[in-house]
Amino acid sequence: MSEIDDYIAAAPEAARERLAAVRATLLRCMPTATEAFRYGMPAVMLDARYGLHYATWKQHLALYPVYRGDEAHEAVVGPYRAKTDSVHFAHAQPLPLDVVELIATELSARRG
Repeated sequence: MSEIDDYIAAAPEAARERLAAVRATLLRCMPTATEAFRYGMPAVMLDARYGLHYATWKQHLALYPVYRGDEAHEAVVGPYRAKTDSVHFAHAQPLPLDVVELIATELSARRG
């Protein structure tokens, strides 16, 4: 098992499926990416410098870093923005994989 598999397996049961779905979406949308475990969390990296990290917390699942985009991007991503460079998806709400896909696809197009 990899560190990422271990991280997902150790997560609370309710978060495991969400983490697996985010992982699969990132890998599908970023086909040239590799997986890494950095800063204590899973990441999907386009190279040593650019990628998306994801983690589960008590109340939410988060993606880091998610930089600001144009108005169309922010119209979709903005409601989930918690800080300048992160987005949070509350566990109490359905997981918006379409938003994860948009973030990953745009990063891949810029960096891939």
